[in-house]
Amino acid sequence: MSAPRPMLATKTDHVPVGSEWSHEVKWDGVRVLAEVLDGRTRLWSRNGNEVTTAWPDVADDRDRPRDLLVDGEVIALNDRGLPDFRVLQDRMHVRSARTAARLAESLPATYMVFDLLRLDGEDLTGLPLAERRSRLAALELGGWQVPTAYDDGAMLLEATRAQGLEGVVSKRLDSRYVPDSRSPHWRKLAHRHRRSYVVGGWRPQEGTTDRLASLLVGEPTSDGLLYRGRVGSGIGGKVSRQLAEAVADLTRGSSPFADEVPRADATGTTWVEPVLVVDVDTHGVGYARLRQPSYQGLRPDLDPSALAEQS
Repeated sequence: MSAPRPMLATKTDHVPVGSEWSHEVKWDGVRVLAEVLDGRTRLWSRNGNEVTTAWPDVADDRDRPRDLLVDGEVIALNDRGLPDFRVLQDRMHVRSARTAARLAESLPATYMVFDLLRLDGEDLTGLPLAERRSRLAALELGGWQVPTAYDDGAMLLEATRAQGLEGVVSKRLDSRYVPDSRSPHWRKLAHRHRRSYVVGGWRPQEGTTDRLASLLVGEPTSDGLLYRGRVGSGIGGKVSRQLAEAVADLTRGSSPFADEVPRADATGTTWVEPVLVVDVDTHGVGYARLRQPSYQGLRPDLDPSALAEQS
């Protein structure tokens, strides 16, 4: 059986109105599909990789005896009590069960389940969202949580803004679930300007040759990988070491960007194969360059070829 893949939302600039829409919090976490089959729980990333080992607290099989497939987001809280993708960074890359168990104690994760795709062998993807959510709400899911859905999108948008949450996802109540697709019937609106970019190079800290201080990132387009700027904010000591390890075997002799990188950015840069994806917060893009970008984390769950679907 092939790995399950989620249905994705389309970016929007407003929250849709009308009784045909349901609205949920947009969680700042990692998209994960969870399958319980024959008493075993397996977890799958957005791009179809099995990630069960990394999340032993989510994959705990207790209190989930029924066979099912659900869609949701793994989140962890920062020191302000808010879901924060950066808190998950130490856990996303773990492949050792022993290390994962230790991190689950110090950095506990919560699984927010917002859709039910299969139950007791019955494929539910052809049912309307309203029916899938009703069946989901009736299940006993152990430590997994089912977040509230709201009928007032404007209220939720303001509430999430005030609380410092990421944003809102609006879904048509009559929408079917189409795996591995981006649906116009699901729409997402984030408060922050956060997007994913491809790493094309890195620059060292001034006075050093090996301490990674900033990344050169680009956006995949029909014209190739176009340069969007240099990101240094948010890259401290621990993050620098993590990124240095990630790019260590990716060095190449020339720029992977299709357009010209300004000399001030290119000088001293080590070019890398454009295969790593990172999240960046920014005040927007001006003159094709990111404004005040801030590094938010590696995204091993995303493939560069999928980034053209962001806009």
